[in-house]
Amino acid sequence: MMATMHRMPSQIELYEAMSLLTSRMVEAASAGDWDNLIELEHGVASLRNTLMATPEDSNTPATDLARRRSLIQRILEDDAEVRRHTEPWMEHVRKYLGDSVRRCGVEKAYAAGAGESAAGSFGA
Repeated sequence: MMATMHRMPSQIELYEAMSLLTSRMVEAASAGDWDNLIELEHGVASLRNTLMATPEDSNTPATDLARRRSLIQRILEDDAEVRRHTEPWMEHVRKYLGDSVRRCGVEKAYAAGAGESAAGSFGA
């Protein structure tokens, strides 16, 4: 039985796949579908890691360079759009968590103070 050789995707194919995923990320962010957005982001990260490990072809045709530039621009535009949808939500989460941490700190301080007062009243 002969083993099938898998060829590495070209850089342009990786950029195209990333662009497809980032456009789907925009849709997920617009819909507030955070689970899908996270899954898609993992896919983009995986493609980015593959892209970083793929050697650049020094003989890349000018048409591919123009296409790559266009895809990178679209990916960056999609990223900005995703951030436009996620940053307000993230700020809300930060505020909520900050308020929670502050509330826990206050509750601990009062609990510690109440324990000291109670212990002090028994010794009087």
